[in-house]
Order: sequence, then structure tokens, then C-alpha cells
Amino acid sequence: MGAQWKQKWRELAADQKGKIVGKLTREIQVAARLGGPDPDLNARLHAAIAAARKQSVTRDAIERAIAKGSGIGGEPVNYQTVVFEGFAPHRVPVMVECLTDNNNRTSSEVRVLFKAGSMGTPGSVAWMFEHCGLIEAHHPDAAQDIETAAIEAGADNVEPLELDDEDAAGHLGARFLTATTDLDAVTKALKAAGWQITTSELHHQPKDCPPLDDTQRAEVTAFLQALDGHADVHRVYAAMK
Repeated sequence: MGAQWKQKWRELAADQKGKIVGKLTREIQVAARLGGPDPDLNARLHAAIAAARKQSVTRDAIERAIAKGSGIGGEPVNYQTVVFEGFAPHRVPVMVECLTDNNNRTSSEVRVLFKAGSMGTPGSVAWMFEHCGLIEAHHPDAAQDIETAAIEAGADNVEPLELDDEDAAGHLGARFLTATTDLDAVTKALKAAGWQITTSELHHQPKDCPPLDDTQRAEVTAFLQALDGHADVHRVYAAMK
């Protein structure tokens, strides 16, 4: 076979990179459509731009996504949000959020992914999750008390967040949960208090997670990765620690 595997690897890597960039720019478009094109006034857009820059999405691509999402100088984007419910292997509840311009296509392809996954099945699981706002952030002062920060910002709950971002070395990380209606206000309050926001989005928080051994966890993870690899899948929520 010679070095043909190298070319195949490059093609797979490029395809994966393209899917990541597509998802990031789609999030920018939706954020701009919902909250306007100014990231200083739109917390979700600010976080989406930061995530795109970390993945080396070009400035031109980001600006085009903002313009398309907000309808500036062209036809506005028209994505639908579609949520699918079901179970991963070993009866782990899963919610799959998609952004699509073709609901019939996306629905059919997601159903195929559930069918292809070992023991993956559709089913009603929304009641097993709490719909809330999620904010992930880090602060340069590692002596900060995250519970005090949550109370002052108006968050409902908070937990420590392990940071893997080199830019946040030495910082304090935290994950804040809010009511869906308070997401924007809490995000702005944390930002004003010196927190650097990396995520600000609506979220499905699992109420309980079934126990899994290492083999079962690997099977569930493979199923979730297959779902997440679909171009229209925006976020995957699973009741798994």
C-alpha cells in the first residue's frame, strides 16, 4: 500500500476540521441572529467567537458568519433547532440538539445513527434532564470563592471546572448553572466581575447518571462520538459522568 494511508489520514483530518469549523460558524450565525451582531452586548456571540478563534477559524470567516446570522448585507440564516431524544448503549439517556436547514434529512440521518449504535434507541428522556443556562468561565484570581461569585452574579448553582486551556494556566475555573431566563444577565454579571467567559449557552443538565464500568463507558463514548460527528449535530447531552 506504500504511503496511501497518509493521504487517507490527511483526508480524514481535513474532513474533521471542516466539520468543527462548520459547527463553530453555525453557532456564531445563530448567536448573531438571536442576540445581535455586537459581541459586547451578546454574551452567546462573544463566547462563540472565542471558541472559534481557539480553533483558528479565520477573522474573515467569523465576520461572514456574524453578517449572515444578523442579516447584514444579505439573506439572513434560517436554521431550525431540532432536538432528538433517546438512549445510548446501557440505557444512558441522551439528548441531541441539531441546527439544520433541512429537518427531514437531519431527522432521517440521526435515526440511522441511533439504529447503528449498539443498543442505541430513540425514546422520551427530556424529563431526565433539567433545561437551564450554562456558563463556563475562568478568573485570574485563583483565591476567588466560586460560591460567593455565583451568589453575587445570580447563578443558581456552581461547581469547580478543571481547565485544560494553556491561556488559563493558574486561573480558577468554574461552571455556573442558571435559569434559562437569567443566562444573559448572569453572564454579563460574571464578565463585569472579571470572569473570562468561554461558554454561555442553553443546556440540558442530567438529573442522574447510571453507573457504568470501563467497558460500558467506552461503548457509550463511541456512540456519542458517532452522533457528535454528524455535521448537523450541534450539541450532545448525555447522563454520564
